[in-house]
Amino acid sequence: MKRLMMSVAALAFLAGPVVATDIGDMTEAERQTFREEVRQYLLTNPEVLMEAIAVLEERQAADEAAAQEVAVADNAPAIFGSAFDHVGGNLEGDVVIVEFIDYRCGYCRRAHPEVNELVETDGNIRIITKEFPILGEQSVLASRFAIATRIALGGEAYEQISDGLMAMRSDVTELALARLADDLGLDSEAIFAAIDDPIVQSTIDANYALGQRMGITGTPSFVFGDQLVQGYVPLANMQDIVAIIRDTAG
Repeated sequence: MKRLMMSVAALAFLAGPVVATDIGDMTEAERQTFREEVRQYLLTNPEVLMEAIAVLEERQAADEAAAQEVAVADNAPAIFGSAFDHVGGNLEGDVVIVEFIDYRCGYCRRAHPEVNELVETDGNIRIITKEFPILGEQSVLASRFAIATRIALGGEAYEQISDGLMAMRSDVTELALARLADDLGLDSEAIFAAIDDPIVQSTIDANYALGQRMGITGTPSFVFGDQLVQGYVPLANMQDIVAIIRDTAG
């Protein structure tokens, strides 16, 4: 409704002549004439209203993109340079993608194999994974376990656990996590021994704070180059974004 009112106001000057030049100076009769002229104009030319709305939406999108660029630039060290987050793919890759994930998020699960495929088939992407558990206690426990795996057993084990957690459909419990690690041939006792390491909680807290500063409200959320994209992004779209980043840099 606000968009319609703004568009109607913008079209008011096209509605035809009225006696007063300021709405506040109009008599009631002039206001009624003005309203009728606007109504008739829009009924006769409805495409003008749609064009006005389209222009408004384009401007809003441009403003949002500019604000995102500022947010990414202002938070670049925390986004790209944190020592706590897992870094995978090609560590010397020419394109960096950052993903905020929650293992209980359905869209994260949908995106996960596509992100993996993108990284594997491209071969020149560095992927930074930020644990961002926002969907309750089970999400937090899953992230704590994943981070503890990285601390105790390293990055390769982290990727195995991350893949396993994304595929997990049962409740996230300590027993289920131990079984997952054991099934993958990983030392579950070593992981649980590291789960209370202060780095585990500080990693999650740092990502919460970063997400708040950047206005991230859901998962998955991505940083592609200098742009924040919130929500699921299909593989083909990610490939297009990577191509655009390379074209722009080249």
